[in-house]
Amino acid sequence: MAIWQADFYKRSQRDVTGEVLWELSICDPNRRFEYAATCPQSQANSTWIAAQIQLAADGKLPDVIEVFRPQSLSLIAAAGSTLGINVEPNRRTIALKQWLQEKQFPLAVEKPPPTPLPENLWGEEWRFATVQASEIADVFAERPIPILHIPEFLKPINLGLASTVPVPGVVIYGGRRSLSLARWLQQANPVALNYIAGAPDGLVLEAGLQDRWIVATFDDAEVAAAAKNYEQRKQQSRGLHFLLVQPDDSGMTYSGFWLLQVED
Repeated sequence: MAIWQADFYKRSQRDVTGEVLWELSICDPNRRFEYAATCPQSQANSTWIAAQIQLAADGKLPDVIEVFRPQSLSLIAAAGSTLGINVEPNRRTIALKQWLQEKQFPLAVEKPPPTPLPENLWGEEWRFATVQASEIADVFAERPIPILHIPEFLKPINLGLASTVPVPGVVIYGGRRSLSLARWLQQANPVALNYIAGAPDGLVLEAGLQDRWIVATFDDAEVAAAAKNYEQRKQQSRGLHFLLVQPDDSGMTYSGFWLLQVED
């Protein structure tokens, strides 16, 4: 499968007529292929982007184009639709972000305040947990879990983690709502689950390109201490952590498992 990463961003420079310039940047995940083109704001539309994609492809269109910037997504998606290319939102366009940094393009994406999870989805209780790195592939990947998200690049062995390293996570017991919650999370596309100190403290789920969801709030000192320990363990596991949704604590059935990593 041929995957490209793309960004379409308004530059600080202007052309000779004073019109604002937009730049399309495209590369593959290894940066063996790079393509850039600019246009004045009057031409900054999906038709122009589609034409540039065709020029860059030289007859070999990609199967997927990944986009990390929310402001770029709709235009690139429209261009992709015209060409029959699947355009996917993805925060982890590492090669593209590297290239844009070299070109001194801003990468920061504005993040809205976190929103509480829909009440009809929230589970019965939750807790912090840890599993050994070896269990990620040897145990969870082998279980019949309806929704299972273990990307190859996040497997502990591919991050260089020792098999005995404890990987922290959060377990949500969803009861009868367990599968509904897991399906909602699948649509939300979880990226990372972070402890945020405040009044009250909370767990915030980073999802999609810029979505933020309040998974839990608490003001108990014991829970806050466990949350700090959770964050410390994330540092030891190179940001790797997990989210597990199951109906109860029997350990017999699971609804969803996501392997996550703190963003760089």
